[in-house]
Amino acid sequence: MITVNLYYKGKDGNARAFVREMESSGIAAAIRNEEGNLRYQYFQPLDDPETVLLIDSWTDQAAIDAHHASPMMGQLAALREKYDLHMTVERFVSDEYEADEKFLRK
Repeated sequence: MITVNLYYKGKDGNARAFVREMESSGIAAAIRNEEGNLRYQYFQPLDDPETVLLIDSWTDQAAIDAHHASPMMGQLAALREKYDLHMTVERFVSDEYEADEKFLRK
């Protein structure tokens, strides 16, 4: 699994407005329904109201490449421009490290 954390930073509530439009337009739902998508979920840091975090997980790089080649990417890019968002990214590859399980309360 590959997880990409995208931090959308804006001004005057634009990052939250972007998320609202992604959800209300159906773009986020369409991405969630793409083959290979495991998670597409937005969060907001408690200490930064002008940033929104997207946690985006995929089965493999081929699924991410197909997503990037989809027509939705044009719509998404247009919304980023509309709300004047700037982004930073972190990328993680899961290693299924089971030793961490003993620290989790389920």
